[in-house]
Amino acid sequence: MARRKKLYEGKAKILYEGPEPGTLVQYFKDDATAFNAEKKATIEGKGVLNNRLSEFFMNGLNQIGVPTHFIKRINMREQLIKSVEIIPLEVIVRNFAAGSMAKRLGLEEGTPLPRPIIEFSYKDDALGDPLVPEEYIIAFGWASQQDLDDIVALALRVNDYMSGVMYGVGIKLVDFKIEIGRIWEGDFMRLVVADEISPDSCRLWDIKTGQKLDKDVFRRDLGNLTDAYTEVARRLGVMPSNVTHATKPTLIN
Repeated sequence: MARRKKLYEGKAKILYEGPEPGTLVQYFKDDATAFNAEKKATIEGKGVLNNRLSEFFMNGLNQIGVPTHFIKRINMREQLIKSVEIIPLEVIVRNFAAGSMAKRLGLEEGTPLPRPIIEFSYKDDALGDPLVPEEYIIAFGWASQQDLDDIVALALRVNDYMSGVMYGVGIKLVDFKIEIGRIWEGDFMRLVVADEISPDSCRLWDIKTGQKLDKDVFRRDLGNLTDAYTEVARRLGVMPSNVTHATKPTLIN
């Protein structure tokens, strides 16, 4: 990897200064975290898989007219993206009850929801990314009512696309989260899908067996995370050729 100015490092990615104004290089790490980073591991090949899978989904969204920050993949771990102002919200789309929703409402995991439900959480690791209502979002100026309307429309389009793609390869899209960024073109602002879309940010279950193919494998100690992500990539036809499959997770104290 060429020497570049590091701008930000998160739990799963590093952002570097891009080669052109208005661009960034996004590097995918092998780090895995859960429970607000209380559980950590380094899992060889995870970053490569997430880079390839996020490229696949972002390209697909761009092709159907859903704007994203993605420009192109540079190599096995890096992609060139547009620099955006991230709205400090995680946009969660749920098709089936699972995870925190199932616990909050006492629902059995996998219960179909009457329609896709969209939730918002405030991006703050120290606070545990708390759920927030639209009233808070508008009152604190994180997004306007028009922004929220546009965000919901974008999220539902992403859900339609992702659900269809996954169903076509025998995978149920239980839920997912995305981030939204603002891009200015002169005086005109538009919202785009940013960050990443990968098994790190989705719940993916095999339709026939219910096998989990997402980060819950790591959260719940259900097996090898690389194997699960590789299976998603294999079904979608985007499996990179140089991922190590036999590597065991290395726990970080």
